[in-house]
Amino acid sequence: MPYSPLMVKPMKEELTAIGFKELLTAEEVDAAMKDAEKGLTLVAFNAVDGTAAGMARPGVRMALEDGSKRPDRLLTVFAEQDLEATAQMRGYFADIPPSEPSFALFKDGELVYFLPRHRIAGRDANGVADDLRAAFDEFGQ
Repeated sequence: MPYSPLMVKPMKEELTAIGFKELLTAEEVDAAMKDAEKGLTLVAFNAVDGTAAGMARPGVRMALEDGSKRPDRLLTVFAEQDLEATAQMRGYFADIPPSEPSFALFKDGELVYFLPRHRIAGRDANGVADDLRAAFDEFGQ
């Protein structure tokens, strides 16, 4: 069952404020992923929990601020809120179990890197940022 929109609004805004496009429907996901057929696209699976608040969202913010390479597109779905959009996005890499918070990096429409919850939890935001920067550098143009 989705959380109250008022409760998740600040959590969503942490990502939209740094340039992520929020996807709310399956149609929006499909349109965004069609655009992702060229270049590098980062998808953030946002969540309510402390791992998202303390490590994932701050880590991606640091990676985007400090990284030499940056994805061309930043997309986000909120796992516990926008259920249709989240399910549709997961369909683009159905062989990977659901995990949130998490990050999926696509190059020319193909999944090239996935940072699941178990590699985010228990670390600090700097470690998450380092992992994301390394992926941007490896797969960026």
